[in-house]
Amino acid sequence: MNPEQQIQQLREELREHNYKYYVLDQPVISDYEFDQKLKLLQELEAAHPQYYDANSPTVRVGGEVTKNFDTVTHEFRMYSLDNSYSREDLLDWEKRIGKLVDGEIKYTCELKYDGASISLTYEKGKLVRAVTRGDGFQGDDVTTNVKTIKSVPLQLQGDYPDKFEIRGEIVLPFDGFEKMNLERIDIGEEPYRNPRNTASGSLKLQDSAEVARRPLECLLYNLKGNRLPVSTQFESLEKARQWGFKVPDVAKLCNNIDEVLEFINYWDVHRHDLPYETDGVVVKVNDLQQQEELGYTAKAPRWAIAYKFKAEAAVTVLNEITYQVGRTGAITPVANLDPVELAGTIVKRASLHNADQIAKLDIREGDTVYVEKGGEIIPKITAVDTSKRKSDSKPTAYIRLCPECNTPLERKEGEAQHYCPNTSGCPPQIIGRIQHFISRKAMDIEGLGGETVALLVNNGLINNYADLYELTVEQVIPLERMAEKSAENLVNGIIASKQIPFERVLFALGIRYVGETVAKKLARHYKSIDALMEASEEALVEVDEIGERIAQSVIGFFASEENKQIIRRLKNYGLQLEISAEKLANQTDKLQGSSFVVSGVFSKVSRTELKKLIEDNGGKVSGSISGKTSYVVAGENMGPSKRVKAEDLGISIISEDEFLDMIS
Repeated sequence: MNPEQQIQQLREELREHNYKYYVLDQPVISDYEFDQKLKLLQELEAAHPQYYDANSPTVRVGGEVTKNFDTVTHEFRMYSLDNSYSREDLLDWEKRIGKLVDGEIKYTCELKYDGASISLTYEKGKLVRAVTRGDGFQGDDVTTNVKTIKSVPLQLQGDYPDKFEIRGEIVLPFDGFEKMNLERIDIGEEPYRNPRNTASGSLKLQDSAEVARRPLECLLYNLKGNRLPVSTQFESLEKARQWGFKVPDVAKLCNNIDEVLEFINYWDVHRHDLPYETDGVVVKVNDLQQQEELGYTAKAPRWAIAYKFKAEAAVTVLNEITYQVGRTGAITPVANLDPVELAGTIVKRASLHNADQIAKLDIREGDTVYVEKGGEIIPKITAVDTSKRKSDSKPTAYIRLCPECNTPLERKEGEAQHYCPNTSGCPPQIIGRIQHFISRKAMDIEGLGGETVALLVNNGLINNYADLYELTVEQVIPLERMAEKSAENLVNGIIASKQIPFERVLFALGIRYVGETVAKKLARHYKSIDALMEASEEALVEVDEIGERIAQSVIGFFASEENKQIIRRLKNYGLQLEISAEKLANQTDKLQGSSFVVSGVFSKVSRTELKKLIEDNGGKVSGSISGKTSYVVAGENMGPSKRVKAEDLGISIISEDEFLDMIS
């Protein structure tokens, strides 16, 4: 056997043994035998570098150092999930989705593992990329580190598709976490706080050999790709197992919501027997075509929901109530607590939300309070133990002046929060607006972070986000912790941001109530900042999903002479304040005023592409049929009740070809 054949044979053997040990938990050789084979393969590969393979089992030992993790845009957005906390929440969700799709709905129930979300891309059966969730639109490329995780297959087996993505969680089992902490204590270092944060932090370590030493596992649960060979979520889990992925076998196919609740009730008790952290159950509509029909909101799929187990609670003392000022001037009262451990982290602060919440709880400084992690993330105070309250305790008087600039606070009728109206002179508002402007989903300015923004403002170098575009390397270098190279990176990042497309610039401006989705709709409708600035409130309300509150906020923003001046400056600096000619070339008004419902399976374009074509040509996509629907675009397997409803309302039902003819 020549060296190439020997290397190939060893790789195949090691992959098979790795799969049996780490995925199936059914080892057939000892650790010593495995290590000897791996050592022999390393020696052969070192002696014959011409046979290098990026996915060889030897990469699992690590050793490659990554200084900077590249940012990668997800081909398929990684959405978050809506949460539910009760039987009633689930029944409401079931009722909502039942109105939007035809036929019987079955559900796949899976445990919600508490780890670091990851997206793995495979081409021709080989792992080519591993990317963190990031903000859902883009994340960090951590492929080198993920390749060291033994349960991540580097080469697939069976009838896998040519290209696809699979999503899952990188977790740290309790046993491994405990062992790591014992080792840290032995050498006099602080133990890690909890498995989830440790797993997440592991993915960004520079030395992959250090990642390889950590007993991380990767649990997979969601396939993404075009025309995948599966028709249900449950089938996709079974297929993923066959291809070599570690897919938890506790997932269950449920025929109705009662069976879903049985699954939840069982695991609410038995989750404590699991080797990993889990904080709930994810319930998904099983049929993938029904998932397509249901689609997504701006933040989450309509076809899935997370049922969160009751949050862990703790008792502590509220020492002081302080007040924070946000970028929009909103005031948030904050409870400063005696430090207490909660769900693996030390909690020192909790949000009190607004004056109404303080009054409702009758919460006071010095009170003994119950703290929970709302959704296991943001600490919140749920109750006060008044039996321990001191006799001289006085009710909390909400502040009347801004804690930062002493401006009298305002509270508009119908709103829960107080606001500081001093938008141009209140330091946290100035810093917050600029921090929003540079954030990842907005201008994404490389080399510039939130702390640096505060330094720039506090040193008098900038007072609004337009000032960023006049910064020089010489001005920035004297700042704390700023070297020449980092100053150059900051200025170059600002220059590069001039290429960010119009809809993201519009979002970056920080107009109240104008989030990512609204910014895209306004940009698509008005095409330029000039047209948007001239729009009346009546015209704005006519735009899809723009209500009075958003319209009034947009009008108010552009009525400010200071904001107009900033827009003029941004134009002069060369920012994209209109849709590019390239994008405009692909957009028309052919479908202006028409509303479409898309139903069924299509052969020439995917449902996502079809919806984009509708919007690019000025039409509106709706999830359900109503009297306002202009057309239903019907593919194969269109739901019968949708067809009946469309016919009863006299709505035109057109085919995929007829739709494509409309826009050709």
